[in-house]
Amino acid sequence: MDYTLLSSPLQGFTDFRFRNALNKYFGGIDTYYSPYIRLNGKLVIKPSYERDLLPENNIGLEVIPQVITNDADEFLFVAKYVRELGYKELNWNLGCPYPMVTKSGMGSGLISNPEKINNILHRAHSESDIIVSMKMRLGYENSEEILDVLPILDTYPIKNIAIHARIGKQLYKGGVHLDAFQQCIDNTIHKLYYNGDITSVAKFHEMQERFPSIDHWMIGRGLISDPFLPSMIKSNTMEYPANKMELFSAFHDTLYGIYSESLSGSTHILLKMYHLWEYFSATFSNPHKVLKQIKKAQSIRNYEAAVTAIFKNEKI
Repeated sequence: MDYTLLSSPLQGFTDFRFRNALNKYFGGIDTYYSPYIRLNGKLVIKPSYERDLLPENNIGLEVIPQVITNDADEFLFVAKYVRELGYKELNWNLGCPYPMVTKSGMGSGLISNPEKINNILHRAHSESDIIVSMKMRLGYENSEEILDVLPILDTYPIKNIAIHARIGKQLYKGGVHLDAFQQCIDNTIHKLYYNGDITSVAKFHEMQERFPSIDHWMIGRGLISDPFLPSMIKSNTMEYPANKMELFSAFHDTLYGIYSESLSGSTHILLKMYHLWEYFSATFSNPHKVLKQIKKAQSIRNYEAAVTAIFKNEKI
């Protein structure tokens, strides 16, 4: 069965710099979703969002912009903006689980409000020619919430719905709810994409067997922890390339160089790299020790020395 691999957006991580480096060194991802645009009540696009979506910053990549909002005017403003950049599709985020988002009635905190969802979709489809797709969780409080929304979604020509098979309250803790995802398959006419805990080739095969009708698979945190994963899935192998550490080192150095240029001050650079290493460390034989070495490095010089030692020790 043919299938498509998608990069799930992760705020603060999967910007255009990351996407380009990942695509250059590893490949395997067919479509990238950009981290969401959030307007906070002002109809203004931040420069960081603009840089992330500029076509010249995404050459050779298929990118779909994303918006997070609970306001129809904001949705339409972003739809107009991305259309002007040449994008035909806008993904609406009803999945973000973080409290500062959900308490504002956005992300997965909006799933329990079908009336508002209906209003925004009505205006989006009647006042714009943008193609709408959605990224959702099963709900915020419980996995039944989405079942009240699916009949509404069925009344609109939504391109697809990517469902992370958790509820918002879980954040990223606990397991995915596979039976609840199956309920979604059984209760909508729309094309569904699966998202959640695809962290290995074996896990991907397990999900394929569990949901044979699904042919679009979204990888989020698993992609940052193991950037080799998409190409290994595509090659149907559990064997890493012989030059695994050389590739990973080059990938790291590219990101480090780019962020060193774009971020101001060593504190910002070190914090950015530390957050990446919270995921990267999983690729190494002793993740805890690796992350501890990175955390201890309180200066650029110490950081660079730590990284050199980490890669050298892993190759021995």
